[in-house]
Amino acid sequence: MNKEKIELRLLLPTVTHSDDACITRLSELLQSKAGVDAAHISASEAEQPDRICIHYDPRIVSIGEVRELAHRAGVELHQRYGHWLSQASPMHARRASAIESRLGRIPGVIEASVTAEGMVRAEYDRQLTNASTIESTLASWTKEVSLKGGSPSVKKDDGTCHAHAGHDHSHGGIFGPRSELIFAVLCGVFLVSGWLIATLETFDPWVAWMFYILAYGFGGYFTVTEAIEKIRAGKFEIDFLMIVAAAGAASLGAWAEGAFLLFLFSIGHAMEGYAMGRAKHAIESLSQLAPRIARVRRDGAESEIAVEDLVVGDVVIVKPDERLAADGFVVAGESSVDQSPITGESMPVEKQPVRDVHLASLNVEDLSSEYRVFAGTINQAGVLEIQVTKIASESTLSRIVTMVNEAETRVSPTQKFTKKFERYFVPTVVAGVLLLIFTPLVLEESFGESFYRAMAVLVAASPCALAIATPSAVLSGIARAARDGVLIKGGGPLEALGSLDAIAFDKTGTLTEGKPKVTDVHPADNVDEAELLRNAVAVQELSKHPLARAVVRDGRNRLATLNDTSASDHAESPIGIPHASDLKSITGRGLEAVVDGEVVHVGKDDLFSEVAGEPLSKAIRNIVETLERGGRTTMVVRRGNRYLGVIGLMDAPRRASTRTILRLREMGIRRMVMISGDNQQVADAVAKAIGIEEAFGDLMPEDKVAEVRKLQANGGVAMVGDGVNDAPAMASAAVGIAMGAAGSDVALETADIALMADKLENLPLAIGVSRQARRIIQQNLWMSLGMVVLLVPATILGLNIGPAVVLHEGSTLVVVFNALRLLAYKPNSPAAN
Repeated sequence: MNKEKIELRLLLPTVTHSDDACITRLSELLQSKAGVDAAHISASEAEQPDRICIHYDPRIVSIGEVRELAHRAGVELHQRYGHWLSQASPMHARRASAIESRLGRIPGVIEASVTAEGMVRAEYDRQLTNASTIESTLASWTKEVSLKGGSPSVKKDDGTCHAHAGHDHSHGGIFGPRSELIFAVLCGVFLVSGWLIATLETFDPWVAWMFYILAYGFGGYFTVTEAIEKIRAGKFEIDFLMIVAAAGAASLGAWAEGAFLLFLFSIGHAMEGYAMGRAKHAIESLSQLAPRIARVRRDGAESEIAVEDLVVGDVVIVKPDERLAADGFVVAGESSVDQSPITGESMPVEKQPVRDVHLASLNVEDLSSEYRVFAGTINQAGVLEIQVTKIASESTLSRIVTMVNEAETRVSPTQKFTKKFERYFVPTVVAGVLLLIFTPLVLEESFGESFYRAMAVLVAASPCALAIATPSAVLSGIARAARDGVLIKGGGPLEALGSLDAIAFDKTGTLTEGKPKVTDVHPADNVDEAELLRNAVAVQELSKHPLARAVVRDGRNRLATLNDTSASDHAESPIGIPHASDLKSITGRGLEAVVDGEVVHVGKDDLFSEVAGEPLSKAIRNIVETLERGGRTTMVVRRGNRYLGVIGLMDAPRRASTRTILRLREMGIRRMVMISGDNQQVADAVAKAIGIEEAFGDLMPEDKVAEVRKLQANGGVAMVGDGVNDAPAMASAAVGIAMGAAGSDVALETADIALMADKLENLPLAIGVSRQARRIIQQNLWMSLGMVVLLVPATILGLNIGPAVVLHEGSTLVVVFNALRLLAYKPNSPAAN
């Protein structure tokens, strides 16, 4: 059997998660084809998790036919199934569950998910319905779902709808956005009025009774509405329990207690919505950062246009104190830019124009930070002219907003547990209450007493706090991290990182600056330095590897210096670089190219034991060993069978590396490991310089994956890298963390957690937020379950409905506001450790 691996985004462009049902359908479709034995996706594969691996028999089907089968299957699925994502206002978990039930009943909707944070996601069958039908149907049910366009992250087509839009925050009531709160307050007013009238005994009893009826009407309106929707969907959840308890109290004549239950339950709903709204606002504010209008120069004339009308290549003019309208690079002007909204950096970054606009436009992601700018950041000093490199819907800001919102639909392990718990717990409570109602058959008490006790148990056993415990903490944690430029893609990574105590780091670009410099040039005997450099630069100009760029940059500078010093003695300039062609990359070892008709190899010393030709001479090997003992990365250059010499490079450790490693140790990270493709001596030298005790060098990409898996087998590990070369290793770790993800599509897509700024010192913040979130989730679970455990026996033994309601609803609010503490998290606080 042979294997072929294809990127999923090429087959299913609208699928954003590896656990999407369409991936299972794709696998089943492929496996039904003749010659295909299996098709699967697995994060344990030694590559990116967004690839599908197809096992096929080459005697029956060719590799070309396999690819064609895969693309046809992808097209078939894309034409049949759609994915719809929209932004709603924050809501309490019970209301989210009701809307989820409504969505699930739309003909053609296969799966629906609605979070308390307001994200609405649905998968549907295009043969039965479409995105417009779902949108209009949902909008006709409730005004709570806001589907207005206009934000920089709106992305709509017939296949998928991302509507991260402005929000009206309404609950669909006659009083607009505050309907539920006003109804709850009116419930309380009528409850107090009825109680006072009943106490005074100067009015007929029916007057107090009328006030209680009004209190029931206002207090139960939203709860009854949601309960009916869930019952229609075959779900008996918390709202149902509350309605039954209130109705039971009324049937016993305990109108005041029933109205009190509905008042606290409805005011609790409204307060949850308010509290969740505060957390959601921290994320919503991101989408408001980019301006709506851009000042653009086209055909020599300046005009103002909508940001959505910008195209790649436009030149945008940004004046001081204005926000940038698009991602791009500076072509004119110098200024400092506040990038904190995107990267979390506290200090402005100095910007200057690129030297070559055409070259910059061809290699945008290779540009350093002094040239690149992002939509939503703030120009502080001079006027800047920026060439647009991404349209509004694809800017870094838009991608952040989209990914943060999509992250909210990724359910964490704890959320999965609580949903499963509720699914079995609520029916159990109903069954238990029915048994309590019939206790007069075995105990000497009246039916009224047993029924009252059963209603009190019903209130006590409702897991309201449990339903909101995890979503509120997850949302607050994601929002707090995003404020400092840390993008956490959902509750799963948030919880996982908080429980890990081992981290693996890539070396180049993570612990080091990622800007290697040529430090040593050692020509072989009878070879001059210029010849060595010219051949090395000629070959490396064909590569985009960081080491290759360093050789080209510094090699040219050295040749220019040689030219200056020898111009009077030589008629021919030594800086002339010969033409190289037919580049071949020998993975993990080096390069091969043809220069002036001869084959030239440039790479590690190991390369020359694998390719044909003269083996490494003793003199060259001695030079290599001497340089590597000094922490240098070495490149040996051979032209034909003639060795030209050795070039030594060094990548200096980041200034923040030592400080960050020390901080992580203080936080209790038990084990830190560095993995590198560099030789072991270089890896050891860098690790020693920054305070890491374990370093593994000479690792090929597959070796890095194997090393991460070993660490993973010993209790879980986070992998920190640049998100590009380290994608396979990050996929194999429990949590993949990418640095410098701002502007990098690959880093944003591959990582579970993205540090938007190229700053290693943001790593402790990510870990601190995750740990604090995990603590709060655990506290909330213990608090919510503990209250149930406390109140159920207490009500069975005689605790009245009134105190049970106060304690029950009070615990729900405590859980929500406990989660909101995450918004005030400070990295250097005791909670950070």
